Amino acid sequence: MKHVSQAALTKAAIELKDDGDDPIDIVTKAIEDLQTAVDERLKKLEAKGDNPEGDDELVALKKRLADVEKKANRPGTGEPDADEQTKAEHKAFAVYLRRGDGAPEEEIKALTVSDDTQGGVLAPAEMSSEFIRDLVEFSPIRSIASVRNIAGPSVKYPKRTGTTNAQWEGEGDDSEESTIPLGQAEVTARKLMTFVDISNELLADSGGTAEAEVRMALAEDYGKKEGTAFVNGDGSLAPEGFMTNASVQHTLNGHATNLAADPLITLMYALPAAYRNRGAWVMNGQTLATVRKLKDGQNNYLWQPSYQAGQPETLLGRPVVEAIDMPDIASGEFPIIFGDFNTAYRIVDRLAMSILVNPYLLATKGLTRIHATRRVGGRVIQPAAIRKLKMATS
Repeated sequence: MKHVSQAALTKAAIELKDDGDDPIDIVTKAIEDLQTAVDERLKKLEAKGDNPEGDDELVALKKRLADVEKKANRPGTGEPDADEQTKAEHKAFAVYLRRGDGAPEEEIKALTVSDDTQGGVLAPAEMSSEFIRDLVEFSPIRSIASVRNIAGPSVKYPKRTGTTNAQWEGEGDDSEESTIPLGQAEVTARKLMTFVDISNELLADSGGTAEAEVRMALAEDYGKKEGTAFVNGDGSLAPEGFMTNASVQHTLNGHATNLAADPLITLMYALPAAYRNRGAWVMNGQTLATVRKLKDGQNNYLWQPSYQAGQPETLLGRPVVEAIDMPDIASGEFPIIFGDFNTAYRIVDRLAMSILVNPYLLATKGLTRIHATRRVGGRVIQPAAIRKLKMATS
């Protein structure tokens, strides 16, 4: 019979290790050799008709086989994946806290020991509930526009584009007929949709933080997309942006690339006083940095800082709103717009962002699908209340 001793197994393991074999393969070969020895001994005993339970050599082989299998199954042996290693460390650390040095040896071996400047550290790494995420910026057009809730797919606003034609008449003269031009301006709620597939294991193991993070990501994405549409939307599938409306008039800067102070004053006073006195400037951060450097003839900055908490900084006496979706200063662009946006632009909310969690569609794959839908519309309803600055000479 072939007898495999512990020394022989150790020697074989060293030889295999020197050859560059994987440690798991070494343990597997040792177990296979022991199992072969046990099977051969059993066959010999059966051939002789002896009782296997009374054979000391067979009992020793079985014990050695059990010991090898026990060591192979201990946490930390081989190369477990990161999740299994973390779970083993947390379990072992909990046992160690309860029982101290009296904890089972196999549990203590699963602990990770590292050193720092203060001495040894015997604890598993902590998983933070805080997500590291990139900043998402969006244009705050809702803060200056008129926002309404609607119950249908769209809303129609009656529109009057002129006045009556009254005239001064003498005594006994007949009055002249007037025709009032009337029309309608319709604002349609557009639909924004997407879905996210997420692992059921991640949803369960994260304690709710994974689903909360998905919801936050959806809210940030939808906020950015609608802010962009309110500024530059084409009006077909997305809401109409106030920068794309052909009826909004503009003032020339007088130079293709150099922003000057005088055109801003011209732009501001090109609007009727009712709109001008309720107006706000809208531009992006790059344009804002250029505007803050503009000075008048007495070398005073046109930009006026806020000296009172809660009050915005002003340009020519009117507040400034920074919108990331506005274009930069460049030839032919419209980097600045000014006016009464509460009168000029209308936002309609048909459906706030709706979240539908569907755990059944992809249940066989272990996934949950999260649907998100938003219905919102926007349109310029009074183009005369706002005006753009064009970087051009004509």
